[in-house]
Amino acid sequence: MAAAALERVLGAVELSCACCLQHFTDPVRLTGCSHSFCRPCILQYCKGRQRAGCPLCRRDFQLKDLQPNRELAALVSLIPQELKQGELETGDEPKPSGAVACNDRSLARQRPGEKEEEIWDISKQVEMTIETIHILRKDLSKAKEYASQIKSQITKDFCCMKEYVERQERNTLTYIEQEQKAAQQKMEETIHQLCVEVSELTDIKAQTSNLPERHNYEGSPSTMNKITLDEKLDVVKSAVEDLKRKLEFLLLEKYARQFPPVQPPDLYQETNVCSLSPEPAAKNPETMISSRFSQWAEDVTFDLTRVYERLAVTAQNRKVMVSSHLTGYEPSPKRFCISQVMCSQSFSTGCHYWEVITEHSDGWAVGVAHEMIGRRHKLGRTEHSWCVEWLGAKKQLSAWHRDQETLLHNDKPLKVGVFLELQKKTVSFYSITDKEMLLHTFEINTSNPLYPAFWLYSLERNGSLTISHTNRR
Repeated sequence: MAAAALERVLGAVELSCACCLQHFTDPVRLTGCSHSFCRPCILQYCKGRQRAGCPLCRRDFQLKDLQPNRELAALVSLIPQELKQGELETGDEPKPSGAVACNDRSLARQRPGEKEEEIWDISKQVEMTIETIHILRKDLSKAKEYASQIKSQITKDFCCMKEYVERQERNTLTYIEQEQKAAQQKMEETIHQLCVEVSELTDIKAQTSNLPERHNYEGSPSTMNKITLDEKLDVVKSAVEDLKRKLEFLLLEKYARQFPPVQPPDLYQETNVCSLSPEPAAKNPETMISSRFSQWAEDVTFDLTRVYERLAVTAQNRKVMVSSHLTGYEPSPKRFCISQVMCSQSFSTGCHYWEVITEHSDGWAVGVAHEMIGRRHKLGRTEHSWCVEWLGAKKQLSAWHRDQETLLHNDKPLKVGVFLELQKKTVSFYSITDKEMLLHTFEINTSNPLYPAFWLYSLERNGSLTISHTNRR
């Protein structure tokens, strides 16, 4: 009777794990849904994941929430040994019906759940990726639209600027034409009046050989009505040159980094320094060397590895300008720490000549220096550097070598010529106008190669030096 009652109780309670289909081994309960499984089966099912879905109802649970099911374990312990032994004996049969071990059954039962979980994760990733692509496409469309608006606005702005410049050009040319016509009319009137006077004087001469002393002319219309056309035109030309220079400074100061180069840089020119001069220096007659030294003229250019970071080099490396911001040159161990620059070319024998336009700087030094001049050594203050210098505050021209100053009683040169005679071991500096005027000559006491070198005064003011283009005979 007791055995029959026990069999009925065991038949009414589910004592088999849903994973391995065998009687429970160390049963545990899921706190969320209260389903029970063998501890080895549920751990194998989770495969180390801290969170998973119930194999029966898919409700989420965490491994930390597993609780031992002691009641179920007590009932399993009442199962007759004969039944358990029968299950063990069938364990060696090849058929899976009750013959596969708990872990194998667990693997077989858990794969569908794992696959669903993996499919769900992949679906989420696909969904998120599609959403990201959608957002990026919207951003791309907005970027294109914004760039189009900016381009349209820039085009309008430049059209307005071009219209303004063209209008000023027309007005200036009209003014020059009007002044020329007015001057021409005055000249014609003066010529007519002088012709009348010549005719009158000829008649008087014919009538009498002696003119009365009282008939003296105090002056002629040509002196009383002096024409100042040249002066007016010079004022206009100067104003246009000043505007051009200010625009060049503005472009360099504000937009040098943003604008692409106007023309391809030289082989030795860094790509991140743009040229603001659309015309080659050779086409600018103002910078051509035509002096008696032109047979020794050298094509020298500024070295971008030996220029101070607040000096910008433009115009095919022939013009150096003071900049209010760092110019972004590549790092160089030879770069000056003060407002100086050297040329790329050096000379150790022969005669060499170059000219520098200095009129657009309030303070400057032009000279030569040995390659090993210190990054903080000012030109003319060392044993192996020589220069002439104009200092704006003192308005004084002087020559410098070994930190010794020689005062030169000359006005500020608008262009300086440098003549290096290495056979004679001399370097001479000239003020260049319509002729060459010697400023100073140094005796040089070095056999090392010498480089053209320059210094610009006051980084608070716009200033520039320009190397003239060669015109060797």
